[in-house]
Amino acid sequence: MPATDGLKFGAGVSTRNFKNAVDRNRVKRLIREAYRLQNGEMKAQFSVTGKGLHVFFIYTGTELPEYNVVFDKMALALRKLSGQLQTQ
Repeated sequence: MPATDGLKFGAGVSTRNFKNAVDRNRVKRLIREAYRLQNGEMKAQFSVTGKGLHVFFIYTGTELPEYNVVFDKMALALRKLSGQLQTQ
């Protein structure tokens, strides 16, 4: 079922890899912030087409990431996702 307002986003981090909630929450905050700063193009694309999409990112690493790494990887993932959506 598509999202009614275009784009829905979620982020998850495994308890297995990060025992402390503080660490899990930090990784989720980094992911959400990187997404927030880079999702403008996709939101515009969905507002024009009137379609919706639910996106959920799961961090599977075992070390706390640096923000610049998360930002770069999020940009790559969003570019790939946007490219896939444009071909459909």
